Amino acid sequence: MDKQEITPKLVIQRIKEHKKLFAITVAVTFVLSCILILCVPRSYSSSIMLAPEINADPAGAIGSIAANFGIDLNNMQTNDAITPLLYPDLADDNKFICSLFTVRVKDVDGKIDCTYYDYLQKHQKQAWWTSVFTWFRNVLKSVMPKEKDFGASQGESTFDPYRLNREQDRIANAIRRSISIHTDKKTGVILVAAEAQDPLICKTIADSTCAHLQAFITDYRTSKARNDAEYYGKLTEEAKEEYEKARRRYVDYADSNMEPVLERYRSKRNDLENDMQLKYNNFTTLNTQLLAAKAKVQEKTPAFAVLEGAAVPQKASKPKRMVFVLMMCFLAFGACLLYTLREEVKQQLNL
Repeated sequence: MDKQEITPKLVIQRIKEHKKLFAITVAVTFVLSCILILCVPRSYSSSIMLAPEINADPAGAIGSIAANFGIDLNNMQTNDAITPLLYPDLADDNKFICSLFTVRVKDVDGKIDCTYYDYLQKHQKQAWWTSVFTWFRNVLKSVMPKEKDFGASQGESTFDPYRLNREQDRIANAIRRSISIHTDKKTGVILVAAEAQDPLICKTIADSTCAHLQAFITDYRTSKARNDAEYYGKLTEEAKEEYEKARRRYVDYADSNMEPVLERYRSKRNDLENDMQLKYNNFTTLNTQLLAAKAKVQEKTPAFAVLEGAAVPQKASKPKRMVFVLMMCFLAFGACLLYTLREEVKQQLNL
């Protein structure tokens, strides 16, 4: 039998011959797709664009050229162990994620007012098939032997973000999926995005994630300067106490021997005065270093410029209901077309 080529004319002819099949299939697919996608809860997203303070490019024009190839010379030459390119990895750290547990969130309708942890645990909408799967999984868990939970018990007073129980770990993973941190390699701009089933809550979480990120960066960048300031603060307090003791000893001796006759009394008073002066010089030197260390903390504190603040979204980000329905209808139409042209397809494939 001669092979028959699949031409547009043939396709149109088969559609006309089986128009009832096409109409019923696409119509049923449309209805089922609408029912299916309407069961999926809608989610909203909000984002913040943040520009951290960076040092001037030491490489000048060379750095600009290297940036075009995705190479940041600033990050190569910086003394910081954590560069902006590593900020997205913070979303994998339990301590950073668990810091969002206690964030207070409120929904648009004012019906929800709780912590982010409670919101993810008690106020999440699910598709009906997800609820069925969860119920079935809980039934299996009740029948199967319980696995040991190596997380911290609920009765422990101190919370350890690196020892979570199963429920806490589930919530932490849900937060990881709902937030994202991205850094532009060329510009250094940080994009913080959050997703939630309520538009106001997603904005709140985006703001909170950004605030926690800024706090982490500030804490890291100023850690050495703050340690230096604390160290000089202790030395200054000790030097001040030593100076006060030396001053009191000198004053007490000078008051007791206002007109010394013997040379040994005068010599001792001079020794006490010199010791007091040395203690005072040491105190003033350390106090100067303390002020310099405090100024260094301020100098190391990074400034952040919000290029685009988080806004309450007016439209849901997903699911794309219209796109999903159209795609399913297109697939149904393609499947019908492939069915009506099955003989020609077999001939083309030499089957």
